[in-house]
Amino acid sequence: MTNSLSVLGSTGSIGTQALEVCENLEIKVDALAAGSNIELLEQQARRFKPTVVAVYDERRALELKAALKDTNIKVYSGIGGLCEVAQSKDCDTVLNSVVGMVGLLPTLAAVRARKNIALANKETLVTGGSLVMKAVRENGVKLYPVDSEHSAIFQCLQGVSDKKDVNKLILTASGGPFFGKTKGELENVSVSQALNHPNWSMGKKITIDSATMMNKGLEIIEASWLFDMPQEKIEVVVHRESIIHSMVELKDKAVIAQLGVPDMKIPIQYALTYPQRCVGLSSELNLTEIGTLSFFKPDEDTFECMKLCRDAITLGGLCPAAANGANEEAVRLFLEGKIPFLKIPELVSKAMHAQSKISSPNVEDILAADEAARELVKASI
Repeated sequence: MTNSLSVLGSTGSIGTQALEVCENLEIKVDALAAGSNIELLEQQARRFKPTVVAVYDERRALELKAALKDTNIKVYSGIGGLCEVAQSKDCDTVLNSVVGMVGLLPTLAAVRARKNIALANKETLVTGGSLVMKAVRENGVKLYPVDSEHSAIFQCLQGVSDKKDVNKLILTASGGPFFGKTKGELENVSVSQALNHPNWSMGKKITIDSATMMNKGLEIIEASWLFDMPQEKIEVVVHRESIIHSMVELKDKAVIAQLGVPDMKIPIQYALTYPQRCVGLSSELNLTEIGTLSFFKPDEDTFECMKLCRDAITLGGLCPAAANGANEEAVRLFLEGKIPFLKIPELVSKAMHAQSKISSPNVEDILAADEAARELVKASI
């Protein structure tokens, strides 16, 4: 069980809930990092009294340093600051909940500092899965999934004594705000419509990924690395109620599922307390009130991003990094009203297939592929 935690992305949805879990379980918070929300970060720093904090935005880091000058808290900035927080000497676990590709280097820094990882940054494994999992093995640390779907699979696998008994993994998807829509109906959707998720309260980028179903494609890649499973054995089922968070089918065709209310505090807490179960903050699941659970096959023709991610992991090399980088940039442009919704998968496909073939990329290769994909997307407007 975690004794002292470093939280990357502490001002975001996952980070703020993680701090609630820490407070409830009396887990010490040793370090905090955020992107640019220094107002909330200052409040968190004064409340939890970490040793160090970091702000990705270097200008805002200077403002925070001035605001905290009456304390002994050290303030770092930029990607180096995130890595500093990830290696904080007094923590034993790092919760990485930053959004996007920026999470890769801090994850690697934490692993090399022999910190256990509670991972809520899927892009870490999407872009650098081979490097990260190799580093995890070599440094003898644990990596616990925080994404609700991967946590669900991890929990289901606690009841499986032999991995060879697993036939396939079944990721559930809410279907997002546009479930059942045709491509024609999606041509002119607005940003506000895309951000109107039916079940989950998340950040803007992740919510748009849910609307395009890119998030499920990224989760397929993440699950493949986490559980050493080929993408052909990872199925996706649309489950509108978001009560079953994912499932595991065994070779005798028995299916183990993990259920719960749509609340990220459950997977956050399990990653911090594993293998223990502790009284938490989530509501009790009342199945009689829910009444019915529904399941549908995903529409990969309308929501192309999921299939593109399957193609990316099959192609391997730098294709997943290019797909992810193009998606991050395209989502930003959509949120700014500069491209239409359906342009996102088009740009992801274009960047992915423009990527050079490197079978065993290093960190520099991955960062270069990410940048090239972003530049391709920017050049499209």
